[in-house]
Amino acid sequence: MTPQTNSTTNNSCILGFQEIDKSMIALAGGKGANLGELSRIEGVLVPDGFCISTEAFETIIQDSPAIGALLDQLSLLTINDCDKIKSLSCAIRNAIEGINIPSAITEEIIRYLSRFGKDDAWAVRSSATAEDLPAASFAGQQDTYLNVIGIEAIIKHITKCRASLFTERAVTYRIQNGFDHRKVRLAVVVQKMVFPQAAGILFTADPVSGNRKVVSIDASFGLGEALVAGLVNADNYKVRNGQITHKKISSKKLAIYALKEGGTEEREVEWTVQHRQALTDEQILQLERIGRKIEAHFGQPQDIEWCLVDGTFYIVQSRPVTTLFPVPEANDRENHVYVSVGHQQMMTDAIKPLGISVWMLTGGRPIFKTGGGRLFVDITMGLATPAGRQNLLEVLGHSDPLIKDALITIIERGDFIKTDPNEKSDLAQIKSHVGLSAADILAEAGDDPAIVAELIKSSEESLSALKQNIGTKSGVDVTECILADLQQRRQLAADKKNLSVIMAAIHASAWINEKMNEWLGEKNVADTISLSVANNVTSEMGMALLDVADVIRPYPEIIEYLQQAKDDGFLNKLVQFNGGQQVRDAVTAFLDKYGMRCAGEIDITRTRWSEKPVTLAPVILSNIKNMEPGASKRKFEQGQLEALKKEQELLSRLKQLPDGDQKATETKQMIDLVRNFIGYREYPKYDIVSRYFVYKQALLKEAERLAQAHVLNDKEDICYLSFEELQEAIRTNKADPGLIGKRKEEYKIFEKLTPPRVITSDGEIITGKYNRDNLPANAIVGLAVSSGLIEGRARVILNMEDADLEEGDILVTPFTDPSWTPLFVSIKGLVTEVGGLMTHGAVIAREYGLPAVVGVENATRLIKDGQRIRVHGTEGYVEIL
Repeated sequence: MTPQTNSTTNNSCILGFQEIDKSMIALAGGKGANLGELSRIEGVLVPDGFCISTEAFETIIQDSPAIGALLDQLSLLTINDCDKIKSLSCAIRNAIEGINIPSAITEEIIRYLSRFGKDDAWAVRSSATAEDLPAASFAGQQDTYLNVIGIEAIIKHITKCRASLFTERAVTYRIQNGFDHRKVRLAVVVQKMVFPQAAGILFTADPVSGNRKVVSIDASFGLGEALVAGLVNADNYKVRNGQITHKKISSKKLAIYALKEGGTEEREVEWTVQHRQALTDEQILQLERIGRKIEAHFGQPQDIEWCLVDGTFYIVQSRPVTTLFPVPEANDRENHVYVSVGHQQMMTDAIKPLGISVWMLTGGRPIFKTGGGRLFVDITMGLATPAGRQNLLEVLGHSDPLIKDALITIIERGDFIKTDPNEKSDLAQIKSHVGLSAADILAEAGDDPAIVAELIKSSEESLSALKQNIGTKSGVDVTECILADLQQRRQLAADKKNLSVIMAAIHASAWINEKMNEWLGEKNVADTISLSVANNVTSEMGMALLDVADVIRPYPEIIEYLQQAKDDGFLNKLVQFNGGQQVRDAVTAFLDKYGMRCAGEIDITRTRWSEKPVTLAPVILSNIKNMEPGASKRKFEQGQLEALKKEQELLSRLKQLPDGDQKATETKQMIDLVRNFIGYREYPKYDIVSRYFVYKQALLKEAERLAQAHVLNDKEDICYLSFEELQEAIRTNKADPGLIGKRKEEYKIFEKLTPPRVITSDGEIITGKYNRDNLPANAIVGLAVSSGLIEGRARVILNMEDADLEEGDILVTPFTDPSWTPLFVSIKGLVTEVGGLMTHGAVIAREYGLPAVVGVENATRLIKDGQRIRVHGTEGYVEIL
């Protein structure tokens, strides 16, 4: 092995590894920059080499008008233009391979290689500027050539590497990830080959669980390319804190080895060796230490390629691991357990910084934490006492069994959370229904059925006062007004009366389900009892949009116009049609009451219906197509009749039982409580979102002023500041454009991540399971939240605006929040990936009488759009028919 040289060439197009560091991605590409950085780490051995910089590539592209014209055509393509991508990619590669490397660069390459033996072997690897980045790895998108011998062969493969920037897979990947083909440049790494006995990949965080304290090593015989190409089952070793915790020794039947004359070949591994450990235990621990040293240098988990040569480890690449979900922040080094807020709020999308900040101010509790653009609750203190654990398991288990099962996994480890009998948690006030009698629940609720109307009236008066007050403010006074209102809102939410109404209704529902199952053998009876209850502002919204459809129905011209409407100003254009003013008034009245809603509405930065009313056009058209005139009143009255019929049937049957009169009396009390109070469950969120819209309108006025003063580039930039940062920008007329740009880039990364239900401070994602027996073999399991059995066509819909529903369809979607409610009137069943017993989709499905199963992992991938499915809303599973 020739020692690394540290000489600087005279040509900036050729750079030795020692001349490169991680700041030089634009010149050396991701791979080259990382190799240069690796070569600087003491105790880490990197095979020698050099990098032909992106400047050389740029010169070649700029001097070729033909390539420029082809790139212009390529920039117009979308991910669906498969044939055009294939043909254009091929044409660009051929054009690049037809251009000779300039003689000055060739001479520099020859001069560098002359330091080594003419028969030395080299690896020629691509190193793109969009590669091995924190946001996207682009791993394997360009080509690598191994065991290249001789100057002529090296020059040839450098050209082939350059052309591989435009392989079909690389072009497609860039289109998918929104990278501009013209802005991506390619450097080429030429690195001395090593011929290992074993090679593989090391992750400094477990790529499966995400645990940052577990190193995962894959190892196989020969060159690592067999492993990367998927030709061989590698050994897998896991190490935690210097201890090997797991070994899987695979049958390694194939290996790739270098040929003397150049190139590589596959060989069968001798059968006596196939089941031998590729690394000894001592080597595994040595490699873990090297991996931790590299991780510490780069400051984040790494995906490292290594080779073992004559007992010595060489590192041939290290890149950031881009798939890990960020760990929520903590102020100490203790163990913590975090539960996703998004899975409770039915909104698992990334939230922009202003949205997170305002939500934190709304909650006002230090238990809220952030990670990956999502909100989490730190439940560590709640798990620290036996009573707290029991309460959390009962409350969260009732809502979402997957969270409960994940928490049980953590608790059963015994040593992750310290037990402290004196610990107190903010979560203690949320009580489970377990063990509560009918009398307990009645006492919790109070004896005044008018309390819901009083709470709603109080909220409406407070909201009206806010609108009047904030309208008179400007500058910092706007933010102070918002903070004062948030404080008042927190006091209302914490009011015992407010919480008691919600919890009593939830507890009464659970009581009815448990007792009717115990006494009468009927499951989920409360679903029918909850049909068409009073004061449910969200289900009323769905009915109100049916009424809007009825206003539009008599006017074919307006229906035709709505089918083409894309313009946000479509409301003002309605007046040109017969009946247009009447329709416009109906839509405007709907928006006056519900226009503050939208998908992902807990994020204040999201576009509201009032800001983009055309969002509602497909839903209105669906209502016109699928529903008869007067459907809203009919549906509501039908629900009332079904609930009353079920109530009478239950009470009659209960009276026939021992102690029947007592059982019937208690049941009647719980039914009345549900009918009077359960609708209010949706109101606090409506109240919060109503206030958010008032805040947003006021803040956008200030943002417009800041944009006009060139403090911000655009008023929407405020979405990437925290509330406190925005307040300071308004006060000082100064903002940090670099910070805003960085937050925008982070948000793009966060958007692509899937948040876990439960994650620990080690970064470990704990996945819960449903513990069910006696289900069909092909059952897709979830949580039963609304009773009934329904068959129909699955409509897999990811965005509400894309909804094109027929009567009898079953909606399959990642999650629903109140903005999806208008779709519920057209469907016959619901399946979601996220949700619990008391989350939005479940509550509205019960009120509308839709069989529903939620918490179905990967439902939108397992169920294909258009498939016929059966939803078992009572038992909690889905069958594909």
